[in-house]
Amino acid sequence: MAGEPDPDRLRALEARLHQIKGTPVVERTNTVKGFSQGEVAWRMVIELCTGLMLGVGIGYGLDVLLGTLPVFLIIFALIGFAAGIKTMLGTARQMADKAAAQAAEDTRAAAQAAEHTKAAAQAAGARAAQVADTEG
Repeated sequence: MAGEPDPDRLRALEARLHQIKGTPVVERTNTVKGFSQGEVAWRMVIELCTGLMLGVGIGYGLDVLLGTLPVFLIIFALIGFAAGIKTMLGTARQMADKAAAQAAEDTRAAAQAAEHTKAAAQAAGARAAQVADTEG
């Protein structure tokens, strides 16, 4: 026997079970729709460290070429740190904008669902009144 079950057979079995139970089949994708907080944090740390390392590398290279060891190393390390911070803040702004857009979409969907429920309730009330008129 193989260690892993056949995924196609499992999907077919799951579809049959959902059909028997009367529940809709939920499609699963291999991609995740968003990033976890840990992934975002690691991305920001990497952006900061990359900017700092590039600045240190450029500064050290210039100091070795020009023979002024600590001067350019310090200047470009600070510039690299500032560039890393700027990149990190841009990522945070991008994530915040994406979260705000998702919240607005969720709010709009909830408002549409509430409007649909209200219309359905009004239609049910009208049908109940119509039935009451025919009986009475």
